[in-house]
Amino acid sequence: MQELAGIIVLGIFAQWLAWRVRVPAILPLIVAGLLVGPISTLFTADGGKLINPIFNGETGLFPGKSLFYFVSLAIGVILFEGGLTLKMKEVKETQRTILRLISIGSLITFVGAGFAAHYLMALSWSISFLFAGLIIVTGPTVIAPILQNIPLNRNVATVLKWEGILIDPIGALVAVLVFKFITSAGNDASFTMEAFGTFMKIVIIGGTFGFSAGMALYHIIKKELVPHYLLNVFVLAYVLAIFVGSDMAAHESGLLAVVVMGLVLANKDVPRIEEILSFKESLSVLLISILFILLAANMDISQLELLYQNWRPIALFGFVALVLRPLSVFVSTHGGNLNYQEKLFISWVGPRGIVAAGIASLFGLTLADQGVPGAEYITPLVFMIVLGTVLLNATTARLVARLLGVVQDDSGGVLILGANNFAITIGKYLKDNGRTVHLVDSNPGHITKAEAAGLEGIVANVYNTDLSERYELLDVGYMLALTSSDEVNAYALSHYQDIFGESGAYRLITVDELKGRTEPAEENVFSYTEDFINLSESNRESASIRETPFSTIPQLQEMIALASADLDIAPLFIKHPDGQLHVIPQDPSSLEITTGTTYHLVCLGNELPATVGASGKAKTEETD
Repeated sequence: MQELAGIIVLGIFAQWLAWRVRVPAILPLIVAGLLVGPISTLFTADGGKLINPIFNGETGLFPGKSLFYFVSLAIGVILFEGGLTLKMKEVKETQRTILRLISIGSLITFVGAGFAAHYLMALSWSISFLFAGLIIVTGPTVIAPILQNIPLNRNVATVLKWEGILIDPIGALVAVLVFKFITSAGNDASFTMEAFGTFMKIVIIGGTFGFSAGMALYHIIKKELVPHYLLNVFVLAYVLAIFVGSDMAAHESGLLAVVVMGLVLANKDVPRIEEILSFKESLSVLLISILFILLAANMDISQLELLYQNWRPIALFGFVALVLRPLSVFVSTHGGNLNYQEKLFISWVGPRGIVAAGIASLFGLTLADQGVPGAEYITPLVFMIVLGTVLLNATTARLVARLLGVVQDDSGGVLILGANNFAITIGKYLKDNGRTVHLVDSNPGHITKAEAAGLEGIVANVYNTDLSERYELLDVGYMLALTSSDEVNAYALSHYQDIFGESGAYRLITVDELKGRTEPAEENVFSYTEDFINLSESNRESASIRETPFSTIPQLQEMIALASADLDIAPLFIKHPDGQLHVIPQDPSSLEITTGTTYHLVCLGNELPATVGASGKAKTEETD
């Protein structure tokens, strides 16, 4: 009981520590596992481990092969959660690059690492290529923290995210084929046919199971065949059932099945998908915390000693991280739409994750028990690659990203809280003026409408969801809180102004502020003349954004007065000659404008009446 509780407590503490020092959680988790596992044997009275997952193969927390069954199921849940984040619209510009990375890039890594392990470590060809298959994977558990902590440009972030999730089942499949070769008694020719048959069986069954199960789950949720209070745990049980069912039909096809199932759901209009994703994220955090500590603690001190007896393991690590990764990336992305700096950064970031560590522990222990020469190297070498690549990337990724210029220094994206009708109209206008726009709303119907208008949407409740961890919002520098609730708007600004409002954070004016009963917060009000009702009425009358030219402050003041007097016209922005948009200040006379230059007052609703002294004819942009 103490060991089980200790693993959970230690795991969550390591997650918290990773959050505090802004490194991937895998780093403190593996260190914690080593400390309570093999390293603890150096100072315990009886020379035993503080936490012993398996003892003599039969006793311990997980006797026999039960640890590896638990690892397999947990990895399945983690990969399903990763699949839920894969939206096809993200990869319109990088689809070819991603496909080449997980195919050509994987092949280069497999062949190169196999030869390196054989010649550097003097391992047999079969053990060398088993090691190579295991380190093909990168993994979402280590890529996600990097994406959350560094404001990478969209191309780089998308490629790293998709590669990390899709390549996991590929690496597992290759490792399984090599493992079967090692344990096969047949000759090379017979095994070649067997391997091809196994490969096709895994791909067909895993893909079919995943797609069919994803479509079935979509209809189950949409038709509300499961009550709301059971939905999250039902989906969990469903994922486990599909993973096991697919694995029984074709060994190791379960990983592919759950990724495909998550991918299907991510690209369908699934009700409450954000709620399911939030539950799976929390569950994944717990499972990852437990897994890495268990797998690291399961190693023996003798395995660690293999790594520092000579220079060969370090040379192998250097070759994998500094030669093979860049080679695979540059060959795979040749002729693509990534520039040289983006390719170089992706080459630098290639941390390995939970799939590599989990399968390495399983295969390494199994082959060692069978007396296969060199099998004792599999687990420590893979853990060395995992720990080394994570440590390297966690400590240098931000610096390298800035040196290469692949960060979004100009955070020009706009986050709009509230996907109501006028917010969608404003969002479309901002997008047409070169801004990336994200709308957040707790109502899935509102988000569906926003996405139909071509905008990025997120179903989330600001009280229950930590938006700061959404990697797709890293380009946001402006925030507009446009919900119908004054409390939600105020809460959003107080919690997210410093994160998403570095260039400006604004909320709607309240009725009391509009009526003069309370003093408005001068720097954070979106419009001092229009509240939620006024904006809704203007949008209902005409869901159009219109630009009216002016060149003097008196003209602007007269235009604002005319607009404010008409309930169906709502002033929104001042558009400068260079296209920059600025929120209208409480005192328009404080604006600094250049004499003789034409600016535009941007309004929502009907066309502004003709004004005395206004130059030019009003330009109307319809956004119906």
